[in-house]
Amino acid sequence: MPKEKLLDIKRELIKFTNHVETMITNAIEGLKERDEAKLKMVLNILEPEANNLELSIDDKIITILAQFHLMAKDLRLTLMMLKMNNDLERAGDIAANIARDSLDLIVKPPFKPLVDIPRMADESISMLKDSITAFLNEDSRLAREVCLRDDVVDNLYHTIVRELLTYMMEEPKLIKESMKFINIAKNLERLADLSTNIGEDVVYIVEGKVIKHSKFEKK
Repeated sequence: MPKEKLLDIKRELIKFTNHVETMITNAIEGLKERDEAKLKMVLNILEPEANNLELSIDDKIITILAQFHLMAKDLRLTLMMLKMNNDLERAGDIAANIARDSLDLIVKPPFKPLVDIPRMADESISMLKDSITAFLNEDSRLAREVCLRDDVVDNLYHTIVRELLTYMMEEPKLIKESMKFINIAKNLERLADLSTNIGEDVVYIVEGKVIKHSKFEKK
């Protein structure tokens, strides 16, 4: 019986991951396309749905912990799913943060082409999807790859910040808009960090190794 219930929660986590992906995609597309409706959908419809998904999955996990005396790997798996559920809720909050900043940006004339932020979003979303796939398949190799790809997102973030600092120094009136773009990039970096956390947890469950804070172990 616990195996069936754990499988059900895995399905719910897949559903939650897809929902978060939709939120982030809509937030970035809303910014690129200057589409207020997409951004408001993230805030008014998709974010409340994400909160409900988190609560529902939390309840199911707590019920399993209360009803069954889980041992060893099943216990680690269940506790990891509880943490992943929280990480996915935080990812939904990240999408909402991006949507809020984007609503402020789209009412102003664009002062630069959007290139690196969409690239950063694509990589961050890909990391999230792969981290969940690694978890579902107990694939520690893929989990380690996700952890290493965090450097790609970090490099894009630093590129964006450097470029925007140049804009702010040359044109102080662009400081407010530039800071909002930096906030969006920071939120995407946080999304990649959440995916890295999941990847590290997968390695721990599959291999019993703690690779957090260790670049050498991630290779």
